[in-house]
Amino acid sequence: MSESGTELRFGTTKGRWVIFATVLASGIAFLDSTVVNVALPAIARDFDAGIAGLQWTLDAYLLTLGGFLLLGGSLGDLYGRRKVFTIGIAWFGVASAMCAAAPSVEMLILARGLQGVGAALLVPGSLAIISTSFHPDDRAQAIGAWSGLAGVTTAIGPFFGGWMVDVASWRLVFLINIPLVLLALWVTARHVPESRVEGAAHRPDILGAVFAAGALAGIVFALIEGHARGWTDSMVLVAAGLGVICAIAFVVTEQRVAEPMLPLSIFKNKQFTTANLTTLVVYGALGGTLFLLALQLQGPMGYSAIEAGLATLPITILLLLFSARAGALASRIGPRIPMTVGPMVAGLGIALLVRVEPGASYLTTVFPALVVFGSGMAVTVAPLTAAVLAAIDDRHAGVGSGVNNAVARVAGLLAVAILPLAAGIGGGEGFGGSSFTDGFHKASLISAALCEIGGLISWFGISDQRLPETEAGYAEHLTHTCVESTPRNETPAA
Repeated sequence: MSESGTELRFGTTKGRWVIFATVLASGIAFLDSTVVNVALPAIARDFDAGIAGLQWTLDAYLLTLGGFLLLGGSLGDLYGRRKVFTIGIAWFGVASAMCAAAPSVEMLILARGLQGVGAALLVPGSLAIISTSFHPDDRAQAIGAWSGLAGVTTAIGPFFGGWMVDVASWRLVFLINIPLVLLALWVTARHVPESRVEGAAHRPDILGAVFAAGALAGIVFALIEGHARGWTDSMVLVAAGLGVICAIAFVVTEQRVAEPMLPLSIFKNKQFTTANLTTLVVYGALGGTLFLLALQLQGPMGYSAIEAGLATLPITILLLLFSARAGALASRIGPRIPMTVGPMVAGLGIALLVRVEPGASYLTTVFPALVVFGSGMAVTVAPLTAAVLAAIDDRHAGVGSGVNNAVARVAGLLAVAILPLAAGIGGGEGFGGSSFTDGFHKASLISAALCEIGGLISWFGISDQRLPETEAGYAEHLTHTCVESTPRNETPAA
């Protein structure tokens, strides 16, 4: 089957089955990402793990996902999107079972890394299947349905995860994936058409993906373990050195291979580069803040898992309600103002989290901060993504949105590693005392500053040019990934 695919029509039985399969599979990954955050304190209690162990529980997933995401998309283009999508679903299911059965935090971290590989294969394929299967006239409507339904999984994730942790065990968070994976495999095998780029002569850039993952792994290991082991520890130094070497090798490889995973030439476009810099700092602030907020709520604040999950629900609701409107606004006035105002409002909301401390009321401290924060993110997400898509030509649209997706995930990865360190939290320390609250307040101010910087970057680097309505509307499908990209962290999937 060629690139054009079988042109399904929206509203038909065949079309509904394809949407159901892609929503179900990608929804598993999105749901798992959001529920893990509220399960972290329970994992820490079971394994007597410190902050470093929890950082790795999140970052192992984000590391492999961010490192192999672009490769996963290109493998689908070459060898069949349904085939790679199916492999990703099955891989994710096996890794989920390994997470549920993990006897130690080290084995859980390993299994989470394998989960990330599975997600890197299935997440890009979910949207690619819709894009290539539906008739052009129905494609936007199909993407919108995919976005809305997948957004529901993001919205219920924290509540559902908190309930499972409180009434049963954190292991159920991973075990619940197994029947969903089996259903997704059955539906995909029976109802999803195959598609690929016919006659493609290039090979996947596996070497580039290995160097990218190696660079992230080495640098993140040094950042997380340096606090616990000491910055002069031989393993920390070796990891840091290997990370830098892999980063250099990645750049050299991408310049020399015929079909690079990441064409460096696209960064010559000022707007594309600026939008991705904004993504890096804003999504970094988002990921780091929500990681530490979950620990602050369930540690010093004494919330249960389900209460912590419900506490952050205002962010998701605001994103689902207003991101599409922000995209429409960007199509009328251009992305510069929304991408400047949005991060700055979000930064104000994060700064308000310094009032969150033991004894403080949710309604007068946590809730107002998250409403301001969520409002700022709702203004930011769709215009940011639309600006990325509008900045590059159609030939690089898939790569461009994939790069933005990967940048958002890497931002969360680095934030979880760096932010606790910068705030004086890390190593084998727990998260139940006043020292953690002090560190949380410092981290909130750092994240707030990152958001303000993101707004300034947009003001000086983003064009005032109005966006085509198709670009702004297409970006709506990325709305749910803002929350899902938190350590939750997943984000824009193209």
